[in-house]
Amino acid sequence: MKLYENGVYLINGTELVEDVPGAAERMKAKTGREVSRQEAAKQTIAYSILESHNTSGNMDKLKIKFDKLTSHDITYVGIIQTARASGLEKFPVPYVLTNCHNSLCAVGGTINEDDHMYGLSCAKRYGGVYVPPHQAVIHQYAREMLAEGGAMILGSDSHTRYGALGTMAIGEGGPELVKQLLNKTYDINMPGVVGVYLTGKPRTGVGPQDVALAIIGEVFGCGYVNNKVMEFVGPGVSSLSADFRIGIDVMTTETTCLSSIWRTDDEIKDFYAIHGRPEDYKELNPGPVAYYDGMIEIDLSAIKPMIAMPFHPSNTYTIEELNENLLDILDDCEKKAQVSLDGAVPFTLKDKVRDGKLYVDQGIIAGCAGGGFENICAAADILKGASIGPDEFTLSVYPASTPIYMELVKNGSVAALMETGAIVKTAFCGPCFGAGDTPGNNGFSIRHSTRNFPNREGSKLQNGQIASVALMDARSIAATAANKGYLTAATDMDVNYTNPRYFFDGKIYENRVFDSKGVADPGQEVKFGPNIKDWPAMSPLPENLVLKVVSEIHDPVTTTDELIPSGETSSYRSNPLGLAEFTLSRKDPAYVGRAKEVQKAQKAIEAGTCPLEALPELKDVMAVVHTRFPEAGEGNLGVGSTIFAVKPGDGSAREQAASCQKVLGGWANIANEYATKRYRSNLINWGMLPFLIPEGELPFANGDYLFVPDIKKAITEKQTDIPAYVVKDGGLVEFTLKMGELTEDERTIILKGCLINYYRD
Repeated sequence: MKLYENGVYLINGTELVEDVPGAAERMKAKTGREVSRQEAAKQTIAYSILESHNTSGNMDKLKIKFDKLTSHDITYVGIIQTARASGLEKFPVPYVLTNCHNSLCAVGGTINEDDHMYGLSCAKRYGGVYVPPHQAVIHQYAREMLAEGGAMILGSDSHTRYGALGTMAIGEGGPELVKQLLNKTYDINMPGVVGVYLTGKPRTGVGPQDVALAIIGEVFGCGYVNNKVMEFVGPGVSSLSADFRIGIDVMTTETTCLSSIWRTDDEIKDFYAIHGRPEDYKELNPGPVAYYDGMIEIDLSAIKPMIAMPFHPSNTYTIEELNENLLDILDDCEKKAQVSLDGAVPFTLKDKVRDGKLYVDQGIIAGCAGGGFENICAAADILKGASIGPDEFTLSVYPASTPIYMELVKNGSVAALMETGAIVKTAFCGPCFGAGDTPGNNGFSIRHSTRNFPNREGSKLQNGQIASVALMDARSIAATAANKGYLTAATDMDVNYTNPRYFFDGKIYENRVFDSKGVADPGQEVKFGPNIKDWPAMSPLPENLVLKVVSEIHDPVTTTDELIPSGETSSYRSNPLGLAEFTLSRKDPAYVGRAKEVQKAQKAIEAGTCPLEALPELKDVMAVVHTRFPEAGEGNLGVGSTIFAVKPGDGSAREQAASCQKVLGGWANIANEYATKRYRSNLINWGMLPFLIPEGELPFANGDYLFVPDIKKAITEKQTDIPAYVVKDGGLVEFTLKMGELTEDERTIILKGCLINYYRD
């Protein structure tokens, strides 16, 4: 794999010319004419799709309207509630509500099913589509029923990726979907486009997760594709089946790219025909000369079976490398784990070594990444006639949709798997975020799913529990299962792969999915359960801010899982106050109490009473502030909390990572960098200031008070350097907070206090 240091021209889809001195002359010799970088940049597939969806008339400042929207059952309640509070009357574009995350309705009593009934009633009232639990995971339904060539889809799940089918899809926090529901736009600067040039053909036994992990391992750490569009081109694309491409594509989220798109061909044309939608296919190719801001060149034949060790998809090794250097790599993983886990619990993987081999406790093939037809058929071929054994090792398989499940039953794959001792379950995303198949304490799970962050498999550090996940392809998971839990690469197995053809039967959806066909029924009553709560009132940005630092996180990256846990907390996603109680619970359990204590002062201000009485320690703080800013006080002051994290926001699109802080009185985050565009957008949409400070400079500590004078004026006047002060040792120590670029709408949202206020006003 090669990452080019400069931009690259792609000629006729098959020849690369790096943009280095002398490139213009070589380009002219090859094409017979002069080609400017600006002209060639318009020849990417990504540019053409973005241009066709841009409403601004300015390709540098995009205002995108999406063709379709999709959400699942731990995001759609909050989104629709926000939109309802902002004046929603009808879904303006097709909006699909799936129920694949909180499918287990026994969890939390009636809470989850109450959310589902809310979703069904809203689909009827506002003109949407409702997919009941166990029918399909969100992204598989979108592939089967929503994707179309040249279209754009916005989803409230970070793995919203349908680029392999010719659809540019983006996963964002809920407020961005609210904007689309209210006929507003998705506003971004024109993103960079990085080409992924594929050659060769994968060797037998190598699957899409192997290719995906190889890419993630190379690009995540250096940020090569951060907030850019990945465009897959080159002759190697045609060596891959549609399922294989989809399996790579969905994992591009873990590179931190904005979106993805692939060139399309007869393989994708066949996909649409199989699914009864031949008219939705569109051939997509870059122009004769296309310019990319970077290029990743991959020889598919060189990819070997991969494993991403705990606790990140970028912590990658070949399985061969791991087996050859087992104890050294496990030692390195344990050292990294102590950083991720803050030493909260003892962690080791060395106790999994038996007779020089790595033994795993659990295998999972599931969800939008692993639950595809070809992955499961290949696993069945590998396991046919084998036994997973009666020891600790277990294997669970979750087909990504009921149509896939039905075809696996028909072709005998389910029988082959179950005969081995594996369990085949219904479509469910739970194993990907800790709501299904949680391993035992100290357990080690290998999964063809999307993420392996700390605690994402469901363990709880606060209870002294720890387990861990490594990501692998379904083929090597099946090979490991055939070897009764001892880590094995699929390329080490002699297997007759049958490669059965897929036949899609849409009758299940016709019989069970509610589709309004875009017709709203205003007379339909929205059904509320007792756990579905409105958002609390939120104040506009004050003229001056007092902030208390209530958490300080120095991990290289802080995931959204660490900001607000997944798993069992998902049942409270419809209850802003209830969910907020879990904020940072696995990273900084004291955070909630500290934030609430500070919030007392802001609540007093909003109630028209004295904040100094509600928060006595504020008296000394304001006494120091008044030595230089005597005018700061009644009528022009806000009090709240903030956190510092080096690089927060990696991973999920969940808006609650930001909204929970806001609900607890948060006014800002302070970071060296934001891991993803979507997390920064979530902060802004909830009225929180996304401050930056230079790496290595930390003028304050946890527990310190900060004073930010004239913050409202600074935001209004588009200041990028904002003076602030640490209240320390009876004085004010000045430092500078940076503010990155804000759109006019983002600026107004922050001034109003949140997106709901913005639309209400």
